Amino acid sequence: MSTPMPRAPMLATAEALATLLSAASPIAGTESIPTLDALNRVLAADVTSPLDVPPMNTSSMDGYAIRTADLTVRDYSRLPVSQRIPAGHAPEPLKPGTAARIFTGATVPPGADAIVMQEQTEAADTDVVILHSPEPGEWITAQGADIRSGSVILPAGTRLTPQALGLAASVGCAELAVRRRVKVAVFFTGDELTMPGEPLKPGAIYNSNRFTLRGLLEKLGCEVTDYGIVADKLDATRATLREAAEAHDLILTCGGVSVGEEDHVKPAVEAEGRLAMWQIAMKPGKPLAFGAVRRAARRGETAAAPDSASAETFFIGLPGNPVSSFATFLLFVRPFILSLAGVQAVAPRALSLRADFTQSKADRRNEFLRARINPAGGLDLFPNQSSAVLTSTVWGDGLIDNPPNHAISAGETVRFIPFSELLN
Repeated sequence: MSTPMPRAPMLATAEALATLLSAASPIAGTESIPTLDALNRVLAADVTSPLDVPPMNTSSMDGYAIRTADLTVRDYSRLPVSQRIPAGHAPEPLKPGTAARIFTGATVPPGADAIVMQEQTEAADTDVVILHSPEPGEWITAQGADIRSGSVILPAGTRLTPQALGLAASVGCAELAVRRRVKVAVFFTGDELTMPGEPLKPGAIYNSNRFTLRGLLEKLGCEVTDYGIVADKLDATRATLREAAEAHDLILTCGGVSVGEEDHVKPAVEAEGRLAMWQIAMKPGKPLAFGAVRRAARRGETAAAPDSASAETFFIGLPGNPVSSFATFLLFVRPFILSLAGVQAVAPRALSLRADFTQSKADRRNEFLRARINPAGGLDLFPNQSSAVLTSTVWGDGLIDNPPNHAISAGETVRFIPFSELLN
C-alpha cells in the first residue's frame, strides 16, 4: 500500500496576494474617449493642466470690489459704484475711489485688491457704504489657487471617479487617454446548479454565484463574457477553457477547484496550462486556484486577442460556497483585475474599530468575519459565519480581518475593511 503524498502547506493570505499581484502587469491597449464617458476607466497617461484654475482672480462672494487704500475712514466709507460685473463678463479696470458691484465667480477688475461681502455694505442710490475694512486679498480667489498651468492633476493609473472627471473638465479636457477594459471570461461548474426561473430539481440549488460575480465584475468595469454553467465533465471544462483563453485577459471560474472526484477545474487547467497555487490559509475561501491557460497558435485573429504579446490567459478559480467566492473575489480577484487595468493603488483602506462582541474560539487560518457598524460606532458580528450563509454579506458593512490563532474579546480594536472599499 503506497503512502499518500503529504499536502503542501497552505499559503498565507499576504503571500497569496503578493503572488497574484507580482504576475499582474498592466494590459496593453489604450483608447481616447470623451471625458463624459470615462467614469471608472483607468488613465493611460498623466493629465497635465494647460492653464491656471481659476484662470484669473475671481470673487468668492457677492459684494463689492474695492481698493483697500480708498477706505480713508476705518470701518466706514462711501464710494460711488462705477461698474457691475456678473460672472462670465470681462471687467474694466477699477477707477480709483470707486467700487464695483461684483458677483460670485466673476473676474476681479484690475486695480481692486479686496472684496467686501454685500452683508457688510449698504446700498445708497448710486453709491455703496462700506461697513468693513477688509485686508488685501479678502474674498478673492487668486489665479491658479486651485491648479497651476503645467501641473499634473491626475496621474496615469488613476481610476476615474465623478470628481476626477470634473477636475479633468475644469482644465478643458474633452477627451482622455484610458486603458482598454479588462476582458474576463467567467463560467460555473456543478451539475446541481439551476438558474432562477427554472424548476428546482431534488438536490439542486439556484446559482447565486453567477449573479454575485457578474455584478462584481461589471462594477469593476470589466468586459465580461459569461459562458454560464459548464457540465461537471473534464472534457467540457477543458473545451471551455480553450475557447475562453483566445480572447480574454482572465478566466474566472466558480466551483470545482477542490480535490473531489467531481472537481474537474483543477485537472483541466493543469492539462491546458499551469496551476501555481490552490490552497489559501483563510476562512472562508480555502480552495483558490491561480494559474494560466495556453492560447492556441494565432490564426490572424489579432482583433480578438486581448494582448498579442502574451501566449496565455490568466486563470483564477474561486470556491463554490457563496460567501467563500464573494470574499475571495474581493480580497484577491479585485486587486488582480485593478492591477491588470493599470490602477496604481489597489489595496483597500481599513479602519480600526472596537469589537462589541466576544469570539472566544480562534481559528488557525486568517478569518474574514462579516460584521456591521452599530450606532455606538463599534462592530457587531453576524451570528452565523458559515461560508454558505450569503445573508451575512448583505447584513454586514464589511469584513473583520482577524489574524490566525486570535480570539476576539469585547472592547478590543480590530481591523475592519468596509465593503465600500472592497466594492469600489
